[in-house]
Amino acid sequence: MRNVRTPRDWPATEAEARAVQDELRGSVVLGEEGPPPGACGTVAGVDVAYDDERDVVAGAAVLLDARTLSVVEESTAVGPVSFPYVPGLLAFREVPAALAALEGLTTTPGLVVCDGYGLAHPRRFGMASHLGVLTGLPVIGVAKNPFTFRHGEPGPERGDFAPLLDGAEEVGRALRTRRGVKPVFVSVGHRVSLDNACAHTLALAPRYRQPETTRHADALCRRALKEATSATQDPSGPAPAG
Repeated sequence: MRNVRTPRDWPATEAEARAVQDELRGSVVLGEEGPPPGACGTVAGVDVAYDDERDVVAGAAVLLDARTLSVVEESTAVGPVSFPYVPGLLAFREVPAALAALEGLTTTPGLVVCDGYGLAHPRRFGMASHLGVLTGLPVIGVAKNPFTFRHGEPGPERGDFAPLLDGAEEVGRALRTRRGVKPVFVSVGHRVSLDNACAHTLALAPRYRQPETTRHADALCRRALKEATSATQDPSGPAPAG
C-alpha cells in the first residue's frame, strides 16, 4: 500500500480549483479513437473511498487483461483527504489517491476506466478528463448516475443507448449493459472517442451492470480504507499513512 501525498501546489479553494480546471481543460485530446476493445492489452479500473470523519482517502487501481478480464495486478494508496467536497470539483478529492494507486502498478495500462465523468461534467472536465491529462493515458468515465444532464430512456436491450445532453450537445451516453437493467453513463475522458468508450464499457461488462474494472476497484479501495481506518483505531497497530 502506497502513501497519498497531496502536491504542494494543490488547490486549496474553490476558485483555485476552477482555475486549474480552466487551465487543463484545453489539454484534453478529443480527436483520437483510442485502442479498440481487446486490443489494448490491459485495462485499469480506478476508484476512491473516503472516511471523512477521520479525513482518510483510499485509492485503488486494478489492472485486468483486456481479453479475459482476469486480474493481473492490484495497487492501493491511502492518505489524507486533499480537498473538501464541492459539487463539480470532486476530482480534487480523488485525483491524488487515484494517481498514487496507478503509479503503484508495474505495467502501464492501455486504457483507464474511472467511476465518474469526463466530458459529462458542467465544466467539461470531470475526473476522467483530469486523470487523462495528468497521465497522458486514454481514459473513459463510466458513472452509476447522470450528473446534471438529461437523457431519454435507452431501448431495453444490452447495447442500447440514449444521448446524454446538455442543451443540444451530446456529452455522453446512457448505455444499457444488461437487458432490462438501468443504464450506466459513459463519457469521454481523454484520447478515446465516445463510440469506442461505449464499446469498451460493453466489453468490460459481460455479466453485470458495471464494468469489471469498476467492480474490482470499488471492492479493493473499500477494503484498503477499512484496513487503514482500523489501524488508526488500534493503538498497537501501525501508524496511519501520511
